[in-house]
Amino acid sequence: MAALVLALAILFFAVFSPAAAMDRRPSAEARARVEHHVRAVNDIQRHFREVLDGRCPRFPSAGEWEQYFDSEVDRVVLLVAHVEQAWVEAKMTGDDDVRRYAKEPRKRLDEARVLLDKLHACAADNGASFNDMTVWRRIEQDVPRRRAEIALPE
Repeated sequence: MAALVLALAILFFAVFSPAAAMDRRPSAEARARVEHHVRAVNDIQRHFREVLDGRCPRFPSAGEWEQYFDSEVDRVVLLVAHVEQAWVEAKMTGDDDVRRYAKEPRKRLDEARVLLDKLHACAADNGASFNDMTVWRRIEQDVPRRRAEIALPE
């Protein structure tokens, strides 16, 4: 009986330990999955770079401004979701290179604050405004849903 309990305990820790979780996916497969998310982050970053470098768009109505603003916030949500999902994928392998690669896009999250500063200026140009805390709360709440939508199938 004691041997059975010991065997079950060893099996439990082998299956559910962090080390076992790291090696659930071969390095090449994990890298491909991480690359998918990093490419998406890079695409979104290119868009944000254009927004930051460009002039503020002008809209004839408050409703059109709101629509534009909501789409930009949705892009921030998508960016954060891809950054987080890249890390989730990287944790499925013990390959440190894959993990480092997945961490690189995290550095770009600070640029979202710069984007919000630009959007404040654009909002003012369009006779509108927004509250940063409300936007960050929305981002925080929407990211889990978006992560579920963008996660690659097993």
